[in-house]
Amino acid sequence: MATVHHWTGLEARALRLALRMSVRAFAGHLGVAVRTISKWEKLLASTEPRSDTQAILDTALARADAAAHLRFETFLSEADGQLATGRRITAAGPRAWEYESWTDDLDRIVVALSRQNFAFADNLLGRWLTRFTPPQLDDKGLYLLARSTALLGDLKRDQGAVLGPLSAQHAYAGARSIFNQLDIPRRVAQLDLSLAVVSEMSGRLETAARQYEHLAVDDRLARRDRARARLWVGTALSKDGNHDYAARVMLAATRDFEDLAEPDDWSVAHQKLALAHRGTGDLASALYFIDIARHTGATDSPMQRVRLDTAHGHILLSDPATRDDGLQALDRAAKLATRYGMSHQLSSIESIRTTTAGAEGLRRR
Repeated sequence: MATVHHWTGLEARALRLALRMSVRAFAGHLGVAVRTISKWEKLLASTEPRSDTQAILDTALARADAAAHLRFETFLSEADGQLATGRRITAAGPRAWEYESWTDDLDRIVVALSRQNFAFADNLLGRWLTRFTPPQLDDKGLYLLARSTALLGDLKRDQGAVLGPLSAQHAYAGARSIFNQLDIPRRVAQLDLSLAVVSEMSGRLETAARQYEHLAVDDRLARRDRARARLWVGTALSKDGNHDYAARVMLAATRDFEDLAEPDDWSVAHQKLALAHRGTGDLASALYFIDIARHTGATDSPMQRVRLDTAHGHILLSDPATRDDGLQALDRAAKLATRYGMSHQLSSIESIRTTTAGAEGLRRR
């Protein structure tokens, strides 16, 4: 809402017009004489109410609804333009309609991130994260700030900026702190899950697996999030070489996604299962599961297309007979990852290529 640093007759008249009151009604509303209002209206910026009346005007403005605030600023802006004076009001925090705009923009950011439109998502986030400081915000504003900060973490994670002062980890920790302050346990637990993903992406696989294990049975999380934590336990274990147990954990998560009727998660789980079976050397099962993932998974997301092609390529490279097909799949994934700025995925693709080339060289000796 707006606040006035110093009232003159000009601001008082703008407030009367904003409240849609006559001179007499406005005088009654403030508890002052009609002639006092008439004086303000006549002299405008050249007269100033007494200090006690300034406080009354502050209260009247503070109690006005959002529509009246908008009319007040509009009338005052018009008057300032006519009189060539500077604005006498400042924003003391977000107005009700700004919260609505902020909420709408958060929905747009989620869509932009799902399409890996990082530039647009970053632009929308910048509108709000640089606009207010926490002391300016009430609980609703702090909630929106925390959600925005968490989405900034998602943006940084998808771009591969995992650690450091301008990273996913930093953003997630900031969002978690605000949700903890607001006492919203479910959101805090979701940020714990995001921070576990950061641990996995930064190579701390044992730490990530332990974090996922705790969250897989954490009642603060909804059943879908607990199932995702269970799936990611398997992911971390598989990356750490424990493929057999990883496959069993992933299969349990897959059943959860089937019970929950979550087709996209179910498809992703089959992709993860395929990689776990590749790790055990069971290429037939790996190809079976990756085919399910490729034919059932959502392909409108560039990120998911990159992940599917990378997983498929990794499996095909494991068999000398399908090595060329594997390299082609990795090339498709790399081109798409480059186009959308997915540096973490590019690093993974390059690591697969390097590992495969090294293994191929050993076989030729």
